[in-house]
Amino acid sequence: MNSAAEILVPGKAGEGEALVLTAPISFWGGVDPKTGRIADVRHPQHGEVIAGRVLFLPSTIGSSSASAVLMELVYNGRAPVALLLHEPDAILLLGLIVAREMGWQTPIAVRLDRGAFDAYRGGAATVTADGAITMAV
Repeated sequence: MNSAAEILVPGKAGEGEALVLTAPISFWGGVDPKTGRIADVRHPQHGEVIAGRVLFLPSTIGSSSASAVLMELVYNGRAPVALLLHEPDAILLLGLIVAREMGWQTPIAVRLDRGAFDAYRGGAATVTADGAITMAV
């Protein structure tokens, strides 16, 4: 499957195992910034690691601290290799923007219709710097 997506925050192209979240997540308290593991015990993907994966986010649960958690994930080398959001979250994405301004290598963040998420479940995906998304073979 090939898709084109709207770039929300430019960043490094990424390739990795897809992690398609089935529920919204709060990065503040929901993701461990040191390990990249989903720490929220109520989340369906509790225990999964987002680090090094192509992360499909249906939406987020707001916290003004989400940007700091994402920035810390980037700093610690535990961020996803790409973020695909159905509903863009300006506060979360601010973490990527600030990390990039700090000179850190950041993953690309793109907007993709949630209806396209399931096609990537259980596989791997590549997101290019121009927002093209493909299933990795």
